[in-house]
Amino acid sequence: MPANLHLFGIVHLAILAAVPLLALLLAAVQRKLPPGSRAVRVALSLLLLLCTILYYGSFAAHGEQMFPNHLPLELCDISLWLVIPALLTLKPAIFDLAYYFALAGASMSLLTPNLTEPSLFLSVQFFADHGLLVTAMLYLVWSRQARPRPGSVGRAMLAFNILIAVIGAFDYIFKTNYMFLRAKPETVSLLTFLGPWPWYIVAGDGVAFSLFLILYLPFRAANVNPS
Repeated sequence: MPANLHLFGIVHLAILAAVPLLALLLAAVQRKLPPGSRAVRVALSLLLLLCTILYYGSFAAHGEQMFPNHLPLELCDISLWLVIPALLTLKPAIFDLAYYFALAGASMSLLTPNLTEPSLFLSVQFFADHGLLVTAMLYLVWSRQARPRPGSVGRAMLAFNILIAVIGAFDYIFKTNYMFLRAKPETVSLLTFLGPWPWYIVAGDGVAFSLFLILYLPFRAANVNPS
């Protein structure tokens, strides 16, 4: 963490509070716009795309080798490439995955940021990127443009475990640590309390399933008895 940013300190709490507040504001703006307006969704998509371009561009600008350690293979990278098309198309199949991946993954990253002696740019980019992922999904739900469908938890868990298998194989071959599948993060996170490797991966899968279920609960009754 940066020296002036303490876990659950005033600045951190202000950032956490700003995310749902921004989502509420954007949902209110959406309701004032003509039906079917894509302006807010396009703006969020462009901001997310800009965040990732600046992030990976910073590595290239400093002459760092992109392969294999600076590829977009973290869960939040995958979330971003789901959230952008979800915003632009509102396709339910894409939203179902984006909703769980972004809210479960990016929210955990915001709560326990994995920042070890970062530059100011990387700190700002981290919170902007992860904050916008959560904001985008809350905005779509709160503006009633999208909601997870019945069976979406199972589909999201299947996709999540396929992702773990593919990225785990990449980590094994190239000795990387995407999604923390070979070692826990240096900073305190939920994984800290889930036991040693490889058991924290198994436990983390159970935590993901629990989070997905919790995220689906607000929509369960409506999906069982659709109006």
